[in-house]
Amino acid sequence: MMRRLLHKSRIFKLRKAATALIQIGVLYFFSLVGSYLAELLHLNFPGSLIGMGILFILLRLKIVSFKWVDIGGNWLLTELLLFFIPSVVAIIQYGQFLHQDGFDLFFIILIGTVTVMVSSGLTAELIIRSKRGKVS
Repeated sequence: MMRRLLHKSRIFKLRKAATALIQIGVLYFFSLVGSYLAELLHLNFPGSLIGMGILFILLRLKIVSFKWVDIGGNWLLTELLLFFIPSVVAIIQYGQFLHQDGFDLFFIILIGTVTVMVSSGLTAELIIRSKRGKVS
């Protein structure tokens, strides 16, 4: 009986991991489409943001189901900090730049961080309200 439960638990975890990988692939596909459009239309805008904008529109129009990207998106958000480590290591190589323009860079990072925190909080609040059926 215990073996059967462990076996089912492993199968569930494998299915969830496979689902997450497929969903990350879907998210990557939208990023590639956005990059292709940015290059095709000669836009000075990150293609990945265009792709996520397209995904957002398709989600809002219910053309793409939220279930298609839910697990993969949550995993990426959970592990987001790991994606910034290479950037921090690369910045260390530019010590002179930090000495010259460090204050300006700090100010830009501070404004960017506050902007992201506020917009993320407002977006999360909107999502929570919409799930509860209280969107105004």
